[in-house]
Amino acid sequence: MEPDPDPGPEDGAASPEPLHFHGDEEIIEVVELGPGPPDPADDLAQEMDGVDFEEEEELEGEGADEAWGDEADEGVDGGMESPDDSEVTFAHHSASVFCVSLDPKTNTLAVTGGEDDKAFVWRLSDGELLLECPGHKDSVTCAGFSHDSALVATGDMSGLLKVWQVDTKEEVWSFEVGDLEWMEWHPRAPVLLAGTADGNTWMWKVPSGDCKTFQGPNCPATCGRVLPDGRKAVVGYEDGTVRIWDLKQGSPIHILKGTEGHQGPLTCVATNLDGSLILTGSVDCQAKLVSAATGKVVGVFRPDTVGPQPNPGEDEESESNSVESLGFCSVMPLAAVGYLDGTLAIYDLSTQSLRHRCQHQSGIVQLLWEEGAAVVYTCSLDGAVRLWDARTGRLLNDYRGHTAEILDFALSKDASLVVTTSGDHKAKVFCVQRPDR
Repeated sequence: MEPDPDPGPEDGAASPEPLHFHGDEEIIEVVELGPGPPDPADDLAQEMDGVDFEEEEELEGEGADEAWGDEADEGVDGGMESPDDSEVTFAHHSASVFCVSLDPKTNTLAVTGGEDDKAFVWRLSDGELLLECPGHKDSVTCAGFSHDSALVATGDMSGLLKVWQVDTKEEVWSFEVGDLEWMEWHPRAPVLLAGTADGNTWMWKVPSGDCKTFQGPNCPATCGRVLPDGRKAVVGYEDGTVRIWDLKQGSPIHILKGTEGHQGPLTCVATNLDGSLILTGSVDCQAKLVSAATGKVVGVFRPDTVGPQPNPGEDEESESNSVESLGFCSVMPLAAVGYLDGTLAIYDLSTQSLRHRCQHQSGIVQLLWEEGAAVVYTCSLDGAVRLWDARTGRLLNDYRGHTAEILDFALSKDASLVVTTSGDHKAKVFCVQRPDR
């Protein structure tokens, strides 16, 4: 898709000059982002070259029940009456479905985890169950495929993590930690990372089980992300601090605390395409732009740039706004921040200015940028998925079908499919239609 000419900031706003941010001994200018030079070979990934997995075979799903369809789920309160725009409904879960990931190699498989202590791998095209991941003893809140789609990992709230080989459907590794906060695969190697409520970040080579721990403050490691170079990870904590870790050395490269950190627990972190910039979000309603190289905060998106904040003494509900999700556009110098009050804010990184405000009627749960386009996808507590043109702030489309809030969603690489999970016990596949492609 050819990008349209840049329309600039919102109507009526003069184009601001680029801002310069002064660090202790340096000046950092935020400029238009582009892909950086190719990184050298990843030492950590090279260490994993000896781990060999068979090519993924076609899974038949023998004995799988035909439990997908558009029929209503008995026992689920249909509080949101709306047409069902989905193509496939996966209905094997018996409680709220908390998480979903797609296999990165083919984008034909999904893994979902739910409040029923179960995780399933299933096929997007027809909803056929391919693998049930048994043995969890608490709600499965994290699930994902390895970089080559050979392995799938699931984690429950109690801290039990399990890994299966997708083609053989065999469990190849398990480990138990403290209460689980987040889990993520390394982008280049069969290495799994997780953050726990005791403040630790764990890293395992799978399936050998070789382990490293990264000890944080004595509070939960609430969110984390491996940087694109595979050598570093950024982790946010409940005390508002942020640490950028060297994965090979096991030591923090940068620690952001005090005024550099947040004034409340971290809720989300994201990196841009080349890993040079990090965004952090918190219940303090601020999103901070951080240089990954220096650890310096080079920009702050404050709540007063989004909307009026509640006055002291107002009821507790009005004071519960927070940053819920954020991310970088890969083709323009833009960032998106989603708030619990339903605001989607699009910021111009080169000028540090608010470009568009896109309002939802209910809280935003998560946002994702389409690869190769200035289009943001949001899912929200009203059970809808929405597509926004970040250049104009215009709503492109919305998709409905759930009868409860959407709790997580995933987007295929070609942006043709959106897969959602919901409190209505279902996962759904939506085919995205865009008139501009």
